[in-house]
Amino acid sequence: MAGLFTFLVLVGLGFFFGRMNEAKHFRSLNAREDELAHITMSNTKQIPDGMTGSAFVHGNVVVSIDYFKRIGAALRGLVGGRMETYTTLLERARREAVLRMKAEAQAGGMTHVANVRLVSASVFTNAQSQIGSIEVFAYGTALK
Repeated sequence: MAGLFTFLVLVGLGFFFGRMNEAKHFRSLNAREDELAHITMSNTKQIPDGMTGSAFVHGNVVVSIDYFKRIGAALRGLVGGRMETYTTLLERARREAVLRMKAEAQAGGMTHVANVRLVSASVFTNAQSQIGSIEVFAYGTALK
C-alpha cells in the first residue's frame, strides 16, 4: 500500500510541476511578445514601401513533450478527438521560434520581417511512433 501511495504522490508532483513549468513558459512568451511587438511580420514576398536594407533572420527551438502529456495523448488516441497536448506543444514551439527570429531582427536594427516561413519536424520518435520532441524553425527577410 505504501508503494502505491508513493507512486501516486510522485505522479501528482510530476503533473503539478509540468503544468507549472508550461504556465511559466507561456507567461514568458507573452511578456517577450509584448517587448517585440514593434517588429512587424508578413508572409508576403513583397517588400513594404519605404523599407531598406535586408538580412536573413531565423530562430529555432526544440521542445520536448513531458511524460504525462504523452500518457494523455495516448488515451486521447484511443477515443479520438483533438490532441490538446500536442496543440500546446506546437504552440509553445512556434511562438518561441518566432520570438527568437524577431530578437535576431531587433539585434540587427530591423523593424519588419517579410516572407516569414515556419518549418516543423519531429526530432525524436520512439518505437511506438510517439512524438518525443518537435523542432520549429522560423525564418524570413528582415528589413529596416
